[in-house]
Parts: sequence; C-alpha cells; structure tokens
Amino acid sequence: MKVLDRYILKSYLTKFISFFVIIMIIFIFQTIWMFIDDLAGKELDAEILFKFIVYYCPKLIPLVLPLTVLLASIMTYGDLAENYEFAAIKSSGISLFRSMKSLLIFNTILCFCVFFISNNLIPYSEFKSYNLRKNLAKVKPTLAISEGVFNNLGNMNIKVDDKFGIDNNKLKNVIIHKTNKNNDNLTVIKSENGQLIFNEELDVLNIVLNNGYRYEEILTESPGNKEYKPHTKIKFNIHTIVFDLKKFYNVDFSEEKYNNTFRMQNIKQLKFSVDSLEQKLLQQYNNFSNSFYKRTGIYSFQTKYKGSGSFDKINISDHNTILNDFEESYRLPILKSIKRNIENQRVTLSTQKTNFFVKNKLINLHKLSYYEKFAISLSPIILFILGSSIGAIIRKGGFGYPVLFALIIFLTYHFIGTFSKNAAEDGTISATFGSVISTIIILPVSVYFFRRAIMDKDLINIDFMSIKLFNFLKLKK
Repeated sequence: MKVLDRYILKSYLTKFISFFVIIMIIFIFQTIWMFIDDLAGKELDAEILFKFIVYYCPKLIPLVLPLTVLLASIMTYGDLAENYEFAAIKSSGISLFRSMKSLLIFNTILCFCVFFISNNLIPYSEFKSYNLRKNLAKVKPTLAISEGVFNNLGNMNIKVDDKFGIDNNKLKNVIIHKTNKNNDNLTVIKSENGQLIFNEELDVLNIVLNNGYRYEEILTESPGNKEYKPHTKIKFNIHTIVFDLKKFYNVDFSEEKYNNTFRMQNIKQLKFSVDSLEQKLLQQYNNFSNSFYKRTGIYSFQTKYKGSGSFDKINISDHNTILNDFEESYRLPILKSIKRNIENQRVTLSTQKTNFFVKNKLINLHKLSYYEKFAISLSPIILFILGSSIGAIIRKGGFGYPVLFALIIFLTYHFIGTFSKNAAEDGTISATFGSVISTIIILPVSVYFFRRAIMDKDLINIDFMSIKLFNFLKLKK
C-alpha cells in the first residue's frame, strides 16, 4: 500500500471508529431508556442486563453505520481540503477517485460485513432479545398484560381495554378466562373495572374486580352429554382473585420458545416464508370466494328459480316481474329477507377485508425484511461516495459544516426509508420499491456530487441558478 493510501485510510479509520463507538453508545442509552420500565425494579443481575444490551447492539447497526460513514467521509476529505493537502494531491496528478482507492476497498468489504450482519447476526440477536424480553415480562405481571389482547397469566387469560394509574395497576373492561388442570375453559369473568394489588409479605397478587359477572360451567357425571350443561351465573360488586406469584417468579431466562417472527429469519427462510404465506393466502381467497358465492344464495336461486323470466336476462327493471311470481303476502318478507342477506354479506365482506389486509401486511413485512438486507448492504459505499464528495467540495473539517451536512443527509435518507416502508406495509407501494427507494434516491445524488467534486465545482452553481431564474422571470413578464 502506498504512503498516500495508508495516510488517508488511517485518517478515515480513526474518525470511523471514534464516531461508531460514540454513536453506538448514544443509541444504547436510548434503547435502555426506551425499555427502562421492563428493566427497572426487577432485581435483575448484571449478566441479564448485559445480555439484553448485547442482543440489541446488532439491531442498531443499520442506524449507526450510515451516519458513521457519512461523518467519517465528510470530515476526512473536509480536513484534507481545508489543510490544502487535497490540493497538493491533485497537483501531483492524483485524481479524487484515485485518492479514494483504499477507502473504496474498505467500504466494499464493509458492504459484505453489513450483509452478513443483517442476514445472520441481526436475526440471531432478534431471536435472543425477543425471548429474553418475553421472560423479563414474566417477572412483573403488570408488564405481561398488554391492552386490547388476551394475555396468559398462569391458568388465566386476561384481556383489558385500558391500563392507567401511577403503576398501570388500574384496569378497565376486564375479561378473564380461567382453565382447569385439563386446560378446559370453564370459567369466564367480566367486570367494568379492576385493580392489581401486590402483597409483598405473602408474595401474592390480588386482582380486585368491580361490577361484573362470573359464568362457570359445572362438570357433570356424563361430560359427553352436550344437550344440557349446567352452569352458574353470579353477579358481583367486588370479586377478588388471589394469584400466587412464587411459581410465576420462577423464570428461566435461558428459555427460548419464540422463533417464528420475520425479524428472526435470514433471506433463505424469508423467501420460503413469503412463498408459503402467498400460497396460503391465495387458497384462502379461493375458499372465501366459493363459500361467499354459496352463502349469498345466488347459486341456489339460479338453479331452482322457475319463474317467468330467465335469470341470465334479468336486470334491475325486472324486479317487479320476479315478485309477481309470488303471492302478495310473501313479497314484503322476501324483500326484508333480501335486505338482511345483503347486510350480512356486507358485514362479512368488511370483516374478511380486514382479515386479508392483516395477512397481506404480514407478507409485505416479510418482503420488506428480505429486500432490506440487500439495500442496507449497499449503503456504506453509496454514502461514502456522497460524504467524501461533499467534504471535498465544502473544504471544511472539524465539527461544524461536516456534522450539519451529515445530519441533514442522514435524516433525509432515514425518513425517506421509514415513510416508504410504512407505505409498503399497507400495500400502497410494492415491498420491493419501498425497501430500496431511499437507496435509489441517494445513488444519483452521490454521483452528481461526485462529478462536481471531480470538476472542483461548488455544491450549487449560484450564478447559473440566478441566470436561469432571471431569464425565467423575464420571460414571464
């Protein structure tokens, strides 16, 4: 390696490593703050906390690395230009592109490293952190109760519409399903509100429910008899359920039983999952269309109708002809039945539309994760070319303009990627386009500034833009 390449590479790596460590530490603290409720007050040992942080670090690399490359490249070439070292390099016959040789090789290697991290390390860390977070939630039952969904709490499944209060211990609209040793759901409890009260001395959790009902089926001597099942219904003003926390606190943090989310999969697994989900959804489309067609009654009406007209020739104006085939006393009930049928089918379609939307969104998330692994792998080389070109143009080093330009570019790049992914999730745009749109936009910008840096031009030709604007306004007059 030549002295010049070694000098530029050393200057770049010094800034790259420094910024990477600093930005990673900032994001780690931000992550800890985000999950402070899950970590604080649980008497967790240092090993568990350290694992939690280590498992989250790989997932921060897609955020940390682009900003690090931008800052390091802008500041490296900004320092070279500001200290006239870049002018000396060019006067010796070495072009901007040639001066980037060592850094282009480094960032190309970095692209392959990023692909390995996104395809192997991030899915593994997601698997570890997700299972650890699930186990952490078991240490404090209030964290194990999420709003709007059923949550498993020992032998109970509990659902609440809202949690509020200082410790989120007050509940609104509570539904509890209790199971016996055979996992039979025999007891259902509903109440308007409730409260979680901890008894630290006895190590129990009291679930105090207010204004509700308790429904319970009673096992008979012949449980196979489905004709008659005795049950009890009790209205209560206050009902207390005592939950023993000793067994609940006995958590194995090494337990790993959650392994089916799209973030835990590499490209091979994601491709298989997408194919499987699409085939399954297509089959559900066909099944629903067939069943919906039969439920409407059109099939039966079309084959059994023996009225005065042919079904194939019936139009809206023929409705009186059809009704005339029936006695007058039957016409109003028939119309009411048709109205009910249409309303039922409308509700069915609306419900199924939501169901299909959720399934399509899951497929889009798998596709986004698949294509994002490739898109993010190209970010180091593209952002390096952009950053080094801007650094050579602005001719400023240090923490002034370089940091400002880097933050503007990074935030633009990040927000474009975030908005496009959100649009791709709900199917507004394709998942392929949504995952690479930020890269597609930033690539021509990088080429544009690289060309301007080679020709020693400013970021924007103010004189040229002024002349164009003046001529435009002159023509308007």
